Amino acid sequence: GSGKSTLGRELAARLAVPYAELDAVFHQPEWTPLPEEDFRRCVNSIASGNGWVIDGNYSAVLPLVWEHADTVVWLDPPRHIVMRRIIWRSVRRVAGRTELWNGNKERWRNLLTWDEQESVISWAWHHHPIYRQRYAAAARDPRYAHLTFHHIATQADACQLLASDG
Repeated sequence: GSGKSTLGRELAARLAVPYAELDAVFHQPEWTPLPEEDFRRCVNSIASGNGWVIDGNYSAVLPLVWEHADTVVWLDPPRHIVMRRIIWRSVRRVAGRTELWNGNKERWRNLLTWDEQESVISWAWHHHPIYRQRYAAAARDPRYAHLTFHHIATQADACQLLASDG
């Protein structure tokens, strides 16, 4: 597993449905990206099931996932919280040589670069405002009226969602 938020896993367990992490599908051995057509096919297979929790927001498959979804859980903590968590998570994973997906491990050099394609820390910093704007707009978009959006900005929000009946 990635060590990301456990909310997705907890929701899947509570709902007794499969859990899929898109990073595990996309990142093949040696960090090789799964070709987009294959990625879409795999995700479509998962999303066509009778119930699931899919963790991730890859733009290549997001419309496909949302077409099959009834609920979107939008994790949106403040940027300083995201950065603190992602830096410590990355340092722990690099130092502990933690396997993420398909034999892949984070590398020390990824902690030292500002290249968004190499550093999850840089990616998170640069994409936080983009995702905030994108999800806020999607929640208001009539094309997504069939979706219930749960905006999770705090730990209390997450606990409330897990404690709710729906």
